[in-house]
Amino acid sequence: MTSRRALLTVLLVLPLFLAMSAEEGGHVSGTMDFLGKVVNSLVLFGGLTFLLRKPLKAILAKRTTDVRESIHQAATGRSEAEENAATAKTKLDGLAAEVARLKAEADAEARRESGRIASAAVDEAERLKKFTRQELEEQTRRGVGELKTYAAARAAALARERIRRRLTPEVQAALIDKSIERLSKIHEKPGPR
Repeated sequence: MTSRRALLTVLLVLPLFLAMSAEEGGHVSGTMDFLGKVVNSLVLFGGLTFLLRKPLKAILAKRTTDVRESIHQAATGRSEAEENAATAKTKLDGLAAEVARLKAEADAEARRESGRIASAAVDEAERLKKFTRQELEEQTRRGVGELKTYAAARAAALARERIRRRLTPEVQAALIDKSIERLSKIHEKPGPR
């Protein structure tokens, strides 16, 4: 550390000596001028190096650490991306199998549903046939009942018409007399009273 200070002091003071000797002699030689510029450059860059060494070293160390961390993060990100890609590929392969399984299940369900619908249609057709038979039987019974009622009414009307044609006032008087005669025979019979 002391040797560095001594070297720094010599470098700072040397240009002063060079400048003094040049003025005393009256003329400046090219070599002295070149040496002066070299010493000035060395002093300048040496001073800058001395002053900027620690901050520059810290900046470079931080930058090195940042680059290492970026490389580490990139490697970690890459491994994670590869894992994610492998997981996605596995899921994709599984997804194709899942799609095939779901399609097979849907086909089986469609066949079951088709059978159920066909069975329901057969049951509904049987129910409609039974309902139609019952409806036809009911209409037949009503029709027969209406025909009987009509036939009875017509027979009664025809009988009434025949009776009116045959029942003349003379025949009616004879029937009344005959009925009275029967009633008187029934009342005249001696019976236990």
